Amino acid sequence: MRQEFASLDDFLRRWTQAERKAAVIEELAEHGVLLEALAEEVGKEFDPFDLVCHVAFDRPPVTRRGRAEQVRKRDVFARHGAKAREVLEALLDKYADEGIENVEDLSVLKVQPLDRFGTPVEIVRCFGGRERYLAALGELETALHGGSSARAG
Repeated sequence: MRQEFASLDDFLRRWTQAERKAAVIEELAEHGVLLEALAEEVGKEFDPFDLVCHVAFDRPPVTRRGRAEQVRKRDVFARHGAKAREVLEALLDKYADEGIENVEDLSVLKVQPLDRFGTPVEIVRCFGGRERYLAALGELETALHGGSSARAG
C-alpha cells in the first residue's frame, strides 16, 4: 500500500477524487491488498477506507455506522427536498450495513429499502435528474470520508 500511496494525503486525495470508490478498491486488489483479509483481522464493521488508513497509516478506524452517525449529526442533506433527504438517509443506512460499494451502484435504487421510494427513474427525478442525483451521492461520499477522522492523530 505504501508503494501505491506514499502518504495518507496521497491516499485521501485518490479516494476523494475517485468517481467510484470501487475503482480504488479494485486497484488495491490488483496490488495484492486483500481487503477481506484485512477486514477479518481488523473488523468487518469497517469500510475499505478505514482499513487502509488503519493498517497503512496507523489511524484509528471508524465503523461504517459511526461514520453514518457523524454525517447525520452534521445534517448535510438539509438543502435537498424531503423525498431526496429520505433517499439519502436510506443510502446512509445501506452504507452503514453493507459498505460504500453497494451505495455507488445505481442498481441499489431497485432494492430494499430504497425501492419503497419508487422506481429508480422516479427516485432520480426527485433530485432533479441523474446528474443531480450523482452529485448528491458524491456529497454523501465526501461527507462520509472527506471530513474524515483519518486526519486526526
